[in-house]
Amino acid sequence: MNSITVSEEVASALSQRRPVVALESTIISHGMPYPRNVETALAVEETIRQGGATPATIAVLQGCFKAGLTQDEIAYLGKQGTAVAKCSRRDLPFVIAGKRDGATTVAGTMIGAALAGIKVFVTGGIGGVHRGGAETFDISADLQELGKTNTAVVCAGVKSILDIGLTLEYLETLGVPVIGFRTDYLPGFYTRNSGFPVDFRMDSAAEIADLLRAKQTLGLSGGVLIANPIPEKDSFPKEEIDRIIGEALDEASMRKIKGKKVTPFLLEKIAAFSGGRSLEANIKLVLNNAQAGAEIASAYTRLADSDSN
Repeated sequence: MNSITVSEEVASALSQRRPVVALESTIISHGMPYPRNVETALAVEETIRQGGATPATIAVLQGCFKAGLTQDEIAYLGKQGTAVAKCSRRDLPFVIAGKRDGATTVAGTMIGAALAGIKVFVTGGIGGVHRGGAETFDISADLQELGKTNTAVVCAGVKSILDIGLTLEYLETLGVPVIGFRTDYLPGFYTRNSGFPVDFRMDSAAEIADLLRAKQTLGLSGGVLIANPIPEKDSFPKEEIDRIIGEALDEASMRKIKGKKVTPFLLEKIAAFSGGRSLEANIKLVLNNAQAGAEIASAYTRLADSDSN
């Protein structure tokens, strides 16, 4: 029994050593309303194809862990929405054994990408340490996965509803390099600058490919976080998004929203308080990350090809 089923398109690209980019599916089922979620997912896949790489959206469908979904399967996840289970590391065995449907989180997608042999993964933003995490220990499994699974994750930074400073401290403890792609500062998801510096700045996909090869040569386990800022024209002013997030957090606290319900509640409130602009920004930053991911995957594949010749 194979641990993951790889689509014919993705398997062909991998066997021919062409660039492949993994994509998560939680953004489809839990991140946006239907039909924008499906439209965005297909647009992200098309952006990766235009960048010269093959997209591999990862999910669990009827207990089958899959890398590379059809358009019909993506549409199914989008229509089912939050009825589909969110799948992180702890959830995968339960969902697969029960032959259920599951949309993979950052952690779940990293596991799927590693099983399929895909080196680069594109998402919107990663999870991290929640505000107040020093008392609640509410820390996303994404961080632990970055500490142990060999996948390069391209994102627009840490979700801005989180404690970015503590998240970076946690990543440092895990030994995860945080790369700024053409930036000195970690992006704040909806805004280009969170105010926190990255570990290393790299201005080209070729530089990042060199780092990934060096890490592999050294036998260092764990991922690499590649932070790619939202385009300037789509970015929120930091003061404005901080105020909106503050209002959403106040309401969550007042209504005693906790645990796994916090993130979707906050994202819904931020969308409402911003008049829908946060959803548009989310779409733009994911498309921007897809372009960067295709560029990095292509550079890494070229480097691997030159090493083997």
